[in-house]
Amino acid sequence: MKTFNATAYLNGLNIDVMRFGLDAITDALLRLGNPQNDYPAILIAGTNGKGSTSAMTASILTRAGYRTGLYTSPHLLDIRERIVVGGKMIPLARFNRIIGDIRDVIRKPLTYFEILTAAAFVYFREQKVDVAVLEVGLGGRLDATNVCDPLVSVITNISLEHTAWLGKTLDAIAREKAGIIKKNGVCITAAAQRKVRDVFASVCESQKSDLYCLGRDIRIRRQSDGQVSYIGLFRSIDGLNIGLPGDHQRVNAALAIAAVEIAARKGLPVDDEAIRQGLCEIRWAARGEVLMDAPVFLLDGAHNPAGIQTLCRSLKNDFSYRRLILIFASLSDKNYSRMLRQLAPLADRIYLPRLGTQRAVPPERLARELRRMNIAALETQTVHEALQKALATAKKQDMICAAGSIYLAGEIKQSFSQSASYGKCVGGKTVRGSKFQV
Repeated sequence: MKTFNATAYLNGLNIDVMRFGLDAITDALLRLGNPQNDYPAILIAGTNGKGSTSAMTASILTRAGYRTGLYTSPHLLDIRERIVVGGKMIPLARFNRIIGDIRDVIRKPLTYFEILTAAAFVYFREQKVDVAVLEVGLGGRLDATNVCDPLVSVITNISLEHTAWLGKTLDAIAREKAGIIKKNGVCITAAAQRKVRDVFASVCESQKSDLYCLGRDIRIRRQSDGQVSYIGLFRSIDGLNIGLPGDHQRVNAALAIAAVEIAARKGLPVDDEAIRQGLCEIRWAARGEVLMDAPVFLLDGAHNPAGIQTLCRSLKNDFSYRRLILIFASLSDKNYSRMLRQLAPLADRIYLPRLGTQRAVPPERLARELRRMNIAALETQTVHEALQKALATAKKQDMICAAGSIYLAGEIKQSFSQSASYGKCVGGKTVRGSKFQV
């Protein structure tokens, strides 16, 4: 009998279709035996940083000895990146079988994201995970992940994005994100805007839930030696090293530590050493990921103005270089004009590749935006061509940065064709884990 090809089946669905409502996913999970109820979970939402926070939380819990499931989105190279247990992707044969089983039992059509969410819940049950860390896809209240009753709900931050679906004001978006706060639950947030915190406080009051805020109840500070110290809800830890670059990752680390502090109070104890090791060892693709050393090649998945603003701070404060060579691309539903206004003035040279998705902004349109700013850029027909030109141009003291879209990050990773070896010199360039030929 021919093996069911889950990837082909999912590719036949429209990945961009969104459904705001839990009826279909709830019905499907009921038919699958409600796997989401068989293990505790931590649910993480927010505009930016939720993927990094999820990865840090899972890394700490894994280091503490727990069999940990991690569900994130989107993926870069392989769809199975989204469903991980103990740091390992779901095996292909099991992925095919689970997706096939879901297809056979559903009575109401599911979206691409809903099917993958259901598959994660099923796989985590099969693997008998001790805990699952779940990254919300979009919003919160009506997201497919919001069918569980989490130990703690984390909301990283709030900024204006996906306004067509979530609302056109911070208050409206905050209310959608606050939908993951459960009755008698706990919410942790790094959101700084008073109006956003007021929304969270109101929802927590109505749900009889506790609200803990970074800067008020939780603090994380940079020490003089570059390490960080955490002053949290129930413990303080000095001398922490975070494996991801950028000051913003300190915020994500604080949320991850606070989340495991709450989990510890609810039956999943974690010691300080697990926190130290989990944060030090964390690696998260396309989140301030350094692919090369000379020149430095920074790959960042920032794809909205808030994310680009954070990237700009990191470029100014965390790296030293002579010239900045930028590779930029964006999807058409993003505020690419504002992103370019933030990032382009920092660059000495800019390459605008054509992405392999119809959702992308054509490079000629991005070039027009830059011309209005009196900034020149070079258009390329592919990401690989942009990479070749950037690498040929860059000297050892320079820096290459690729940002603006997760799709761009995925195509960059494909071109680099990641391997297990690090520090290999290819074509005169010091490359981390890459077979890329200049």
